[in-house]
Amino acid sequence: MGKEWLKDVYGTYKPVIGMCHLDALPGDPRYDVEHGLDWVIDRVRYNVKALQEGGVDAIMFSNEFSLPYLTKVHPITPITMARIIGEVKNEVKVPYGVNVLWDPEATIELAVAVQAQFVREVFTGVYGSDFGLWDTNCGEVVRSRNTLGGKGIRLMFNIYPEASTYLGGRDIADIAKTTVFNAHPDVLCVSGRTAGAETSPKLLQDVVSVVPDVPVFTNTGVNEKNVVEQLRIADGAVIGTAFKKNDDFFELIDREKVSRFMHKVRSFRT
Repeated sequence: MGKEWLKDVYGTYKPVIGMCHLDALPGDPRYDVEHGLDWVIDRVRYNVKALQEGGVDAIMFSNEFSLPYLTKVHPITPITMARIIGEVKNEVKVPYGVNVLWDPEATIELAVAVQAQFVREVFTGVYGSDFGLWDTNCGEVVRSRNTLGGKGIRLMFNIYPEASTYLGGRDIADIAKTTVFNAHPDVLCVSGRTAGAETSPKLLQDVVSVVPDVPVFTNTGVNEKNVVEQLRIADGAVIGTAFKKNDDFFELIDREKVSRFMHKVRSFRT
């Protein structure tokens, strides 16, 4: 553990990871059969280009529009994600990661298949969520990573996932401490209640204060107005909605918004 590795992986401290949200995929309720998979790939390529030209430090591919999410995805989802990432992989010039919502095993398998440097998932805890009872098996997933040859993949633990409540009745500081002791995460991610909802600065500070040697990332709701406040506390940020046109979760990436945001981040880091 520790924080020195952040610069090795992301090229900087306080990195900003831009989300590349994949449109609904085959099997998803919102999948557009008429547009087909080539249309999805074209939009991914557009978003990757906009994020990189805007200056993000890394990119994370996620099946964000596979709503409502499954906690055990159908095989077609990671298969299709691997196809899409394979199509654009040679165009990605920054570190990249993956997240198969919300299936840690599938996320690790996809990461190994596409040679991702990091993943984000809910690896620990039991939750009551909009998607039903949400259980995890961290020990099994970590062993799977090692068995598959992915030991170098960095694990970002979402310990305060959106749209859910931890069933153990414990506060987030206690969860953070025991997660670090038991599971050795590379990063702890703290979120707001939904995608695009601001992560509470108090929650961030509570986590940072009890795990000073582990990077803590703010996971939702960071925008151009609050990014400096958030990065004064957090060790990095994951950005999705704030990079979209009109701040619309379902829109494409706005390169100019990314550029303005990253200019502010670089000034702060300097």
